[in-house]
Amino acid sequence: MKKATLLLLVAAMAYGCNQQQAATETTTAQEALSSEAGAAFGAPFSEENVLPAAALTAAVAGKDSVQATVAAEIKQSCQKKGCWMDVKLSDDSDMKVTFRDYGFFVPTENLEGRQVVFTGTAKRELVSVEDLRHFAEDAGKSEAEIAAITAPKEELRFVADGVILK
Repeated sequence: MKKATLLLLVAAMAYGCNQQQAATETTTAQEALSSEAGAAFGAPFSEENVLPAAALTAAVAGKDSVQATVAAEIKQSCQKKGCWMDVKLSDDSDMKVTFRDYGFFVPTENLEGRQVVFTGTAKRELVSVEDLRHFAEDAGKSEAEIAAITAPKEELRFVADGVILK
């Protein structure tokens, strides 16, 4: 009787583990297809009162942080996990957009040049050398480019709660 119960328990555990793996594989396949226009990531939001990225610097001036919904063009994104993206603010400047608590990611390929709308919090912050090097590595920069980063940098940063690809 003990052997039969043990065998039944092992079979049930194996079946349960197999079902969880199949669900994970399905989620991964869905994420790979979600780089189409209109694909949304993170918390849902309405596209009302959208601020052009070029106007964000002025909106943050003199404030600790600003809640905003912003439209921008993607310059580059994390090629490893899709955990950040750089967007154009003006001709020579850009802004790093990360995702709240790493709660979601965006596709890793074919985002450069695409339009995006995101909502969340913008603020100026001092980015450490370690973080700058980490982002450069994620972007696929060479070892020489990564080693050349030797000083922290003050940047306008954005923590997004939700993203919609255009």
